[in-house]
Order: sequence, then structure tokens, then C-alpha cells
Amino acid sequence: MFSGTRGRQIAGRFTLITTAGFPYTEEWQALVATIEDSLRLRHHVTGTLRSLDRYLHQRTNGMIGSLSHLIRGAALEVIADGTEQITKAVLDRIPLDHAADGLIIRAGAKK
Repeated sequence: MFSGTRGRQIAGRFTLITTAGFPYTEEWQALVATIEDSLRLRHHVTGTLRSLDRYLHQRTNGMIGSLSHLIRGAALEVIADGTEQITKAVLDRIPLDHAADGLIIRAGAKK
């Protein structure tokens, strides 16, 4: 993305910021539970995501935005295929964003 003439121009407008995710705590578990409670999937078994909270934390590096994208992507997939049930196998198929790798690209002037 940052190679070549155009890439150097883009790189001059952004900075990379290393971030840390949220720790695996009761707050993380509560967040996963809250997201799961908001799902409106006909066949989703309540408690599935709660039981996967440690996996979700490891997969997303504790990044809330990555967690949200992961679950949203899984929900869209199961709606499209008609199963309307999120499982670990479905979550495994969803690609993650760069934030899960610990990097955030922020617009703004370099200092």
C-alpha cells in the first residue's frame, strides 16, 4: 500500500500507531455477552459466543473493533447462507482487519 510514488504520497498522510487490545477480563466476557444478546439470528444458540470468549479474545487480540467486525461478518455470512447460526467454524472463515494485528492507520499530519 505504501510502495511506489502513490504509496509514498499516501504514507505521508498517515501514521502507524501500535495499540494494545483489552485484556481478557470479566469486562471482555461481558462485552461478548452483550454483543451476543444483540444478535437477531433465528437459529443462533445463545451462549455460543460466550463459550468462545477466550477464542474471540485471542483471535482479535482484544481489539473491540476487530471483535465487532468478526461477529458482524459471521452474522452476514449465516444470514446469506440461511443457517442463521454463528459457530466457531463460521468465525474461523471470517478474515480479520489490521487492528487485530496491533496496528491502526490514522489519518493526519505526521509530527
